[in-house]
Amino acid sequence: MKIGDRVRFLSDTGGGVITGFQKGNLVLVEDADGFQMPVPEHEVVVIETNEYNFQRPPKPVGKSVAPAAAPAQPTSQSAGKAAAKAAYERTLQPADVESDPLDRPVTFRPKPQERRGGEQLSVYLDFVPVTLKELSRTTFECYLVNDCNYFVSFVYLSAENAVWKLRAQGVIEPNTKLFIEEVDHAMLNDIERVAVQLLAYKEGKPFSLKPAVSVDLRIDTTKFYKLHTFRESLFFDEPVLEHPLVVDDEPVRPLVVSPRQLKAAMFEKAQAERPERQPARSKAHDDPTQIVEVDLHAHELLETTAGMSAADIKDYQLKVFRKTMDAHLKEKGRRLVFIHGKGDGVLRQALLQELKRSYKTCTSQDASFQQYGFGATMVIIH
Repeated sequence: MKIGDRVRFLSDTGGGVITGFQKGNLVLVEDADGFQMPVPEHEVVVIETNEYNFQRPPKPVGKSVAPAAAPAQPTSQSAGKAAAKAAYERTLQPADVESDPLDRPVTFRPKPQERRGGEQLSVYLDFVPVTLKELSRTTFECYLVNDCNYFVSFVYLSAENAVWKLRAQGVIEPNTKLFIEEVDHAMLNDIERVAVQLLAYKEGKPFSLKPAVSVDLRIDTTKFYKLHTFRESLFFDEPVLEHPLVVDDEPVRPLVVSPRQLKAAMFEKAQAERPERQPARSKAHDDPTQIVEVDLHAHELLETTAGMSAADIKDYQLKVFRKTMDAHLKEKGRRLVFIHGKGDGVLRQALLQELKRSYKTCTSQDASFQQYGFGATMVIIH
């Protein structure tokens, strides 16, 4: 069997053209729809062979010997055959030079794999930590993931004040991921605002036209320090920080707001956002059996952490913890859940120490794993 042979399946209907071979005696067969499938070699039979699949004559053994006499004057037909034979023999290596087949360059390149349901454009920008358990010191690998049957030409940019800087450009094949760059903590400030421009197409076959995409994306660099923000992905074996760019032909909503939209939002009537009558006390205060949840993540408590050190952020989180405890300290039986995230466990230990020092009558335990995972502590007021 050779590349280009047309084969038929023995145990199933249909067949196709051989486009390559894989380990384990597998043959790549492309059907009429352009989809490639690996099939065991013993499950196919050759029904048609292309003209170029001929058996080449064996290489001559020993050194070549010059002919004893000049050949007779050839005819025009025999002259063409002789010229073709001479051109072929010139490509042969000398008999005394040994050639290892493994040293020959690999010229076969399989066609990109297509999948059913992959005709809609979907592209992601993912960051993968090299060492997940050392987020404060590790570097991050940046990948562009192409989850569709189109070739995608891309340009990856980052903003520097009022101008842009080119970080990477190229083409990513269908249903593949491409390494872009490695980012350390010193480079995080450089990628707070990035832009990705995409142009999709197919090679050698007709396709549906996709509009060019330009996505302006703001990246929350504080998430690179939080373990719970790295989650499972379809494209990697380890947790990643994923940013969708285009999903099912729909670009993510750009973060650029026009001045007209901003002005309209600023002058909206407050009555449209807030009901005229509101209860003076929340239901959580009226019913002591209700659980009070407080998210202590920095991005939930602060509009920005610019200029704040890790110690400053922790002090503010503890201040919110004390304020919440003092507000409910007289409500016997009240349950408070403080969501602090798993991380390195620094904030959780600080909360437990504060409970032992200032709130000795209260007890604590891990909150429900089903609701909060590993990153929450429940405090019970006694």
